[in-house]
Amino acid sequence: MGLPRAERRSPDDPRRPDRRPPLKADLTRQWRLLDLQKLDTRLDQLAHRERTMPVLTRLADAEKRRSSLEEEVVLARTAVGDVDREISKADQDVQLVRDRAARNTQRLDSGQGSAKELQAMQHEQQALARRQSELEDVELEVMERAESLRADLGVKETSLSDAEGDVRDLGAERDEALQEIERERSQVQRDREQLAPGLGEDLLGLYERVRAQHGGVGAAALLQRRCDGCHLELTPADLTAIRNAPEDEVLRHEECGRILVRTAESGL
Repeated sequence: MGLPRAERRSPDDPRRPDRRPPLKADLTRQWRLLDLQKLDTRLDQLAHRERTMPVLTRLADAEKRRSSLEEEVVLARTAVGDVDREISKADQDVQLVRDRAARNTQRLDSGQGSAKELQAMQHEQQALARRQSELEDVELEVMERAESLRADLGVKETSLSDAEGDVRDLGAERDEALQEIERERSQVQRDREQLAPGLGEDLLGLYERVRAQHGGVGAAALLQRRCDGCHLELTPADLTAIRNAPEDEVLRHEECGRILVRTAESGL
């Protein structure tokens, strides 16, 4: 059936119902179409819920934080490795001076060499003592820096461990929520598979086409003179046309193009 204002629609208007011979389907099939729409709406809701679960945002933030901390830990470990090499070099420099001073002390104690040589050796010992003191100061500064860097590394590693725990916990929460959604989706899909074949290829095909064109809602009930799909109130002329239409005629709402199903609550 075409409602009275159909002629005012442009041929290119997507809301314009098909100008094919009226499709016939008894009211029982049309009512089952509303049941199918409820199942499809629930599937769409589950898909939306799956995409917009709050835990997904929290998990993404936790993964971002973990990634950032992983980079910080790598840099902190590199800094500790570098300072450890500095300590090793400082140790070697101090040891070289100590070894030289020890050899000089041994020669001085033995009295070997001329008086001039021994005097020069004593001067060198004094220089070596100053050099050793300077190197030990450098070594101490490096060791203090190393202690600070190791403490910083420890803090970052602890933070990373906490972040990894958050990712695991949130991942488990996400998986649990997904499993819950999948369980319900599987049940709804089974219900749909049982219901859809009974509608007939003609009515089901029309419903699927309209549903694809109108945001997932292909069929809507006429409730209290309003289309439950677009929620617009039908005009008196439209309501008169619906009253006069055969009971088994599949109607389309002139405004939104959806299949319009008459019910006991239509208000006709």
